[in-house]
Amino acid sequence: MEVREARILERIRAIPPGFVRTYGDIEPHAPRMVGRVLATTNERLPWHRVVRSDGSVAKGARQLTLLRREGVPLRGDRVDLRKARLPR
Repeated sequence: MEVREARILERIRAIPPGFVRTYGDIEPHAPRMVGRVLATTNERLPWHRVVRSDGSVAKGARQLTLLRREGVPLRGDRVDLRKARLPR
């Protein structure tokens, strides 16, 4: 595993319940790499806490259900990033 990938995994693991981070928050210069890591890893991660920069989710209803269970504030089908985004 390369260093950058390990750093991405560590940052995703560090997102606590009830909060989210965007792909760009996790890896500012390579947000698409975050998606690739999530799609290819076999590790158990809180993947549902990673959302797009506009608060929308990549995995639809399943992801929204998991976020709702954790009490993540939503506005319709988008995460309210002003309230739910983990500060840097």
